[in-house]
Amino acid sequence: MNRSLNILLIEDDAIEVMKFNRVLSTMDLKHKIIEANNGEEALTILKVKEIIPDIIILDLNMPKINGIEFLEILKGDDHLKYIPSVILTTSNNRKDVMECYRIGIAGYLLKPLKYDDYVDRIKKLIEYWSCNELISQ
Repeated sequence: MNRSLNILLIEDDAIEVMKFNRVLSTMDLKHKIIEANNGEEALTILKVKEIIPDIIILDLNMPKINGIEFLEILKGDDHLKYIPSVILTTSNNRKDVMECYRIGIAGYLLKPLKYDDYVDRIKKLIEYWSCNELISQ
């Protein structure tokens, strides 16, 4: 049975945030999106522990703390390291992919250029995680 998710979206591009929210608004379940503009802001949100996300979706190329630096900090925290983290980026650099999996991500998705492909990819991602057994549930 699918359930609604608390999703921490870490993305510095306002257009990408709008696209992501638009896709989720078309889905049957109403997922809660917590937005952070960069890794530093996301760490502040996670330290407050008001809402522990079911899943983290993040970009790699961000100011202040980039995606890889954020993941290293996250995976070093005994309470937060189990939150599934999925990269959603334009970087198809093999070195980035390998480094992210080494750190312990749950998935690596490239942002498609065509909007219809983006919608399809995001819906599949959210549907997959909404039927998983997650730690914060």
